[in-house]
Parts: sequence; structure tokens; C-alpha cells
Amino acid sequence: MIGRINGILIEKLPPTICVDVNGVGYDIDVPMSTLYDLPDIGAKVALYTHLTVREDAHILYGFLRPEERTAFRTLIKVSGIGARTALGILSGMSTQDLAAAINNQEVGLLTKVPGIGPKTAARLLLELKGKFHAVSSATIAPQQSDKNDILNALIALGYSEKESLAAVKLLPNDVSVSDGIRQALQQLAR
Repeated sequence: MIGRINGILIEKLPPTICVDVNGVGYDIDVPMSTLYDLPDIGAKVALYTHLTVREDAHILYGFLRPEERTAFRTLIKVSGIGARTALGILSGMSTQDLAAAINNQEVGLLTKVPGIGPKTAARLLLELKGKFHAVSSATIAPQQSDKNDILNALIALGYSEKESLAAVKLLPNDVSVSDGIRQALQQLAR
């Protein structure tokens, strides 16, 4: 099992990156949350990995944070949730938000992720109940859900996920949804 990769980032072709480790290039699929936090091409990178072996392929998935890899491994154990769907979930919400949604049994938070409908969200909540560490609502910043709402609004307005994430990252933490959308639109108009 390949549990960690250290090397030079040589290519970014979302959702896949390539990391050179002593002359061998490893293609690694990553969630968008990891992709946006990666250094520039040519820089050193270290990723926690998960290797999936199938008849037709060996696929390596990478994560910057160990809690993302743990969440990924937990998600793919749910019937009907494959690796692509798990990457989509981790691309659409943080591990803290995922834990909160599961612990609070909030279908609405999960259905905001593209590709997750009400039935899939309900199955996730049922099968994962109690499998994520308890996260109290006090530890989850309300502004994170506000920023998710701002991000979803920008995507609904036709901006790419990359543009939208870049604009949302520049917003202050205490911004309201309406002010955040206005400020993000001003940034995107530049």
C-alpha cells in the first residue's frame, strides 16, 4: 500500500496531478480542496494517499490532510459511493462540514454537493451515523456555511468553481451571504 508520496509537483490537470518521485511520475487524483491548496508546479509536495487496485487499473488518490484521507476511506465504504463521488463530496465541503452534516443528520447540506441527490444523502446519513467524530456546532464556524452559500451562488451565476473559490477565499470571515456575494462579484469583475 502506498500511504504517502513526497516529490516534485510536475503537472496539474484537474482532478489529476502528477508528482515526480526520483524520476517516476505518479498520477494522483485529488479533490478540488487539495488541488487549490497545492504549491506551484516545480515545488515540493507531500500527499497522504490511498491506493485502489482494480482489474483494469491501479488508481492513487491524494490528500494534503490526513483527515481528508480518513473521510475518503469512510465514504467509499458506503454502498453506492465510489471514489469519484467521494472526491466530489470532499471537493464540495470540508471534512468538518461533512462531519457536522452527518452528526446533525442534515440532508440539505449534502444535497448541495453536485451529484448527491436526496436518496444518496439519506443513505450517507444512515450508514455513516456515528462513524465521524462528534463535532459540536460551536467548533464549526457559521461563516463557513455562509461562505459555502456564497460559493454556490457564484457557481449558479455561471462562474467556474476555480474562479468562485478564489473570490470566496479573499472575503473576510465575518461577511454575510449578501455582502459576500456582492464583494465576490466585484472581485470577479476586475
